Amino acid sequence: MTAYGKSLSFSGSRGSAFENELQLNTHVSKMPQQRPRGPPTPSMSTPAADFDQQLTGSPPPPPTPAASPGPSHTRPSWSGGEHGDDQFVQDMLGYFAKCGSSQRMRILTTLLDVCTSQQLSFVHQHVSPLLKKDPFTSLPDELCLRILSFIDDPKVLARASQVSRRWRDLLSDDMTWKNLCVKHDYQRRMSEVNHNPPMQLSPLPSAVRSEGFTFGSQDSDTASRGLPSAALPSCGLPTGSMSIDGSVTQFATPRPRLKSYKSHFKQRYLVDAAWRTGGRNISKNITQEAGVVTSLHLTSKYIIVALDNAKIHVFDTEGNAQRTLQGHVMGVWAMVPWDDILVSGGCDRDVRVWDLTTGNCLYTLRGHTSTVRCLKMSDANTAISGSRDTTLRIWDIRTGHCKNVLVGHQASVRCLEIKGDIIVSGSYDTTAKVWSISEGRCLFTLQGHYSQIYAIAFDGYRVATGSLDTSVRIWDAKSGECLAILQGHTSLVGQLQMRGGTLVTGGSDGSVRVWSLERFCPIHRLAAHDNSVTSLQFDDTRVVSGGSDGRVKVWDLKTGHLVRELITQGEAVWRVAFEEEKCVAMALKNSRTVMEVWNFSPPEDALERPSSLPQRELDAPVPARPLSAISLDFQRSGTMQDVEMTDAGPSTAPLQRRSFFHSDFNGGSSMN
Repeated sequence: MTAYGKSLSFSGSRGSAFENELQLNTHVSKMPQQRPRGPPTPSMSTPAADFDQQLTGSPPPPPTPAASPGPSHTRPSWSGGEHGDDQFVQDMLGYFAKCGSSQRMRILTTLLDVCTSQQLSFVHQHVSPLLKKDPFTSLPDELCLRILSFIDDPKVLARASQVSRRWRDLLSDDMTWKNLCVKHDYQRRMSEVNHNPPMQLSPLPSAVRSEGFTFGSQDSDTASRGLPSAALPSCGLPTGSMSIDGSVTQFATPRPRLKSYKSHFKQRYLVDAAWRTGGRNISKNITQEAGVVTSLHLTSKYIIVALDNAKIHVFDTEGNAQRTLQGHVMGVWAMVPWDDILVSGGCDRDVRVWDLTTGNCLYTLRGHTSTVRCLKMSDANTAISGSRDTTLRIWDIRTGHCKNVLVGHQASVRCLEIKGDIIVSGSYDTTAKVWSISEGRCLFTLQGHYSQIYAIAFDGYRVATGSLDTSVRIWDAKSGECLAILQGHTSLVGQLQMRGGTLVTGGSDGSVRVWSLERFCPIHRLAAHDNSVTSLQFDDTRVVSGGSDGRVKVWDLKTGHLVRELITQGEAVWRVAFEEEKCVAMALKNSRTVMEVWNFSPPEDALERPSSLPQRELDAPVPARPLSAISLDFQRSGTMQDVEMTDAGPSTAPLQRRSFFHSDFNGGSSMN
């Protein structure tokens, strides 16, 4: 042990050590250069950015972290050492244990100085795992959750939850998944309880909302309160009947209430993934001949199909036939469901009221003198019909009586929309009219088109009309003023849908166009079909279009990119209707009318898995935390004891580029 008495130079240390090694003939020269193994590290590369970075405005996700170091490490075997080596090592360890901190540092420095590069590499490989430390075991929960809030990729979070129980506990905190819902625009109302609120209007930007109006006694349930535009249609929400015009006519609750933001995010994520690449579909032959489908509605309970052969077919949501409604003597050209009631009209000039549960015709409403071309319902008891006889009639379907006749158009009434007490109608006389149901009179006549009006949309504040003159006009429903003329289509504009600040149009030129109603300019120009666009619907995520070229296409609303084609081999597509987890298309294939039902809902066992970790329900109280750990707060929703998530706003609104360092601390949570 005299070697520790005097400090030697680097070269002297190496020479002295070499001589001692030869004299002692220790195991150092025979030490096997085995590489110890630390705990297994997942061989995962950084996940691809599945979500558009422009959507989230956040940097790319970090790599998946390696597993935390375990309590023990595999040590090399010294079975090849000579007799007496163990005693030498024990004596050296005993001496080392008695030394103070400074003396230990000196010994270690001296030992490292005499090591070869290969031996230093061995030391590095052995020491590095011992120095690794899981930061989440020492940091407070608030700081750990704040760090996790910067991860955008759900696959990274899912993999990270498998690192250790501590990581899994942190990633079971609902605040992380709530933030992820916000980042990915999964900001819909989380209520899945059995409440059936009345229909409400979509909110508009403040500049437009200030121009809201009431004609006569406008229905307070339909016009006085706002509903986020992303709330229809939505699984987990009280959803309604989705028709080809995107209107909602009834409410139901298709899925049990989700208990956490994590389960909500997982459900939405799996549904979106199924829309992109998955889904299950079935095909049903509706007729043995090529019947024309004139109307299609998808509700939470029924799929309802009307044809020009005077028949109305009723299916359940899985596509199983339930009954056929027969009573019309000529083609059915308009229908509208409300709960278990269906109102239909056609070429026989009659309006019929049906009970969908029994298939019985409750009333036959007569009064029109020509084909009933369009039908809408303002509430569960009132239906409005438009006819080629130039009139609109308001019906009380409880009694079967006509309440009023609206006269003013000079040609066939082709289309109509209703919000609250207000009706807007479009006619072949090139004009649109704004009517009051309660007053029974015309409030405004919207003049400006040079040819017939084929499509109309109305959100309670603005009216959009599509015409054979290839233009789309936007009107102020309060004053009757034309706000804008949207030009770009080269043929008849026969498909319109308005939602929030976004308008989507489809024309006989085969194109689909997405417009901003704030700037009155096009956002996307989609060369969708080789022939006329026969059906069109969109929500806050996607646009689904059908064309007479026999194709059904799904488009990303925000990017304008084609997501997939659901039908590619048809001869023509008559109608398409969809909700968040289901899509129904009526097509002509092999000279037969075929119904295709696509289901995008995830399996129930994929949504809720038993977990040993406690899960906080959405309406449970939130523990107090510093603002550094919370970027959004919970808010109560009246007596429903429910949490609502703010809508992402109009899909065409400018992207807000911000990281999660910039949260709503000053203004609080933007929870509606």
